[in-house]
Amino acid sequence: MTSLHTLSATELMALIHARKISPVELVRTSLERAEALNPALNCFITICGDQAMQQAHEAEQAIMAGKPLGRLHGIPYTVKDLVHTAGVRTTFGTVLYKDNVPAQDAPAVARLNAEGAILLGKTTTPEFGSQPFTRSPLFGQTCNAWDAKRTSGGSSGGAAVATAVGITPLAIATDGGGSTRIPAACNGVVGIKQSNGVIPHSQAQDLFGNQTYVTPTTRNVADTGLMMDIMAGDYDLDPWSIGRQPADYEKAARHEGDLRGKRIRYCYAPQGRTISRDVQEKFDEALRVLEGLGAVLEPFDAPDFNVEPTWRTINHTVWRARFLPLVEQHADTFSETFGRQVLSAGEFSAMDYQEAMFTRTALFKRLQALFTSADLLVVPTLTRTALPLDMDLFDPFEMDGHSYEGIRSHWYPWTMVFNMTGHPAMTLPCGLARDGLPTGIQFVTRWGGDAQLLQFASVFEQARGVADVPPLAR
Repeated sequence: MTSLHTLSATELMALIHARKISPVELVRTSLERAEALNPALNCFITICGDQAMQQAHEAEQAIMAGKPLGRLHGIPYTVKDLVHTAGVRTTFGTVLYKDNVPAQDAPAVARLNAEGAILLGKTTTPEFGSQPFTRSPLFGQTCNAWDAKRTSGGSSGGAAVATAVGITPLAIATDGGGSTRIPAACNGVVGIKQSNGVIPHSQAQDLFGNQTYVTPTTRNVADTGLMMDIMAGDYDLDPWSIGRQPADYEKAARHEGDLRGKRIRYCYAPQGRTISRDVQEKFDEALRVLEGLGAVLEPFDAPDFNVEPTWRTINHTVWRARFLPLVEQHADTFSETFGRQVLSAGEFSAMDYQEAMFTRTALFKRLQALFTSADLLVVPTLTRTALPLDMDLFDPFEMDGHSYEGIRSHWYPWTMVFNMTGHPAMTLPCGLARDGLPTGIQFVTRWGGDAQLLQFASVFEQARGVADVPPLAR
């Protein structure tokens, strides 16, 4: 049989239902793989070994007793250490909360558990998810699944790496400006940021102005659809989720066929930004795949999509309101980079914040208008492959022999946009660059078009082939 760590959750469930593998065998394999790989990759901060094995034995007994099985019965998964897990510590990547143990699960966690999934552990995150790199004074740095000298991306770096190397097929991540899609692209896996409200978010303090999301990370589109189908739905404590009727995301993610008659608009970079030669080469290959599937392609210009200043005004103001007392009282427990971000928001006035919110509304209208002439937008997820491991958020970086100031605005200009507008955006593996590292392509559909997004992604994945596998996963 193919090694268990290379199989998707969908494939593993079929084997479990056929009694060809047991939950005990599967969870033990995942724990052994975590034990072997985590010392080098540093993608876990907590591994729930004893608890996971106990649940695996209970899952096996339920099978032997002929009891009804959940849709993820016996499937191990991970949770980013920003997301609440009842009885399992949630540190937010900070020394200050290293012993914090929530009393309740986040809705997404509770819904996976209710379908029989087994929590294997909590994956690494920078302090409160505050960086596009995954490092923290609490646990150190998380390495890329392809090259230990490169960053895993962030802030869901641990989730993406653990998924890429096959420790578990499913991961819960979060995304406030690209935090699911950046590490997914860096490590060659699938990451989605769904429309606002599709998957409920119980931990945002500003629910109405929220631009952060609890998200799936997987190795293929079918597993993303399966996770969404389970995690989505009405939730009384998230106003964007109240009354929302989920589509059949699992079915959408298995869509077959072509793209005849579909209108796809593409753009390499917002005005004033650029992408590396490698990324453009792989992106152009992907465009040819889409064209070969029958889609009609047309470029679009993005003169007003340089959104980092607006995103930072909103996001850092929220962080200042949340974290300034902690930084002032416990400065020695936080990284200099985190403190600098929180303190920098002191330059923004209430008027600055409100004007940024007005700009956010205008951005939504501008983006939504593009869908009058398009079914799908496609853009590169990142402008170049994973940055060096030791790079700081405020450092310049190199691309094709040129130096660029502003990692947010020049490395991932296409991720923050969709957090602010709420549109669904999904990164898919787009081939390896010349440095041997993954590139990503990002698909975007109209607000609420998550099922259609999964359909597009499924057709593209089938045409392009399965994602490449990192050396450690072979």
